[in-house]
Amino acid sequence: MMVLIDTSAFFAVLDRDDANHLKAREQWREILAHDQVMVTTNYVLVEIFALLQHRLGLQAVRTFQVDVMPLITVESIGEDTDRSGISALLAASKRRLSLVDCVSFETMRSLAIKKAFAFDPHFRDQGFTCVP
Repeated sequence: MMVLIDTSAFFAVLDRDDANHLKAREQWREILAHDQVMVTTNYVLVEIFALLQHRLGLQAVRTFQVDVMPLITVESIGEDTDRSGISALLAASKRRLSLVDCVSFETMRSLAIKKAFAFDPHFRDQGFTCVP
């Protein structure tokens, strides 16, 4: 089974001060224990690298690169998915919904991924199962 990993989950796993840290660490272990295929997009990577660097520093980025990246399948976003994500963002007309989220939704649909490891309520709003 595949699960898409969102920025919110990556950050919660890595930041001990995040409100969702304990739930995230437990879910991360659960995913690893069941050999689920973890997927993310290159858009999410840009977002998590920037967030880690800004909030936790370059050592957190290095830790992510060395310890987390080898465990993840990265879906590179092509022009069609990019355009679909932009169209979805503009159609939704919601200030707090991001392009990264819309591209993640498009990616999940195209790869038939039903589950997201995310603390972002937009995934549930789009009909995906969120863990934890």
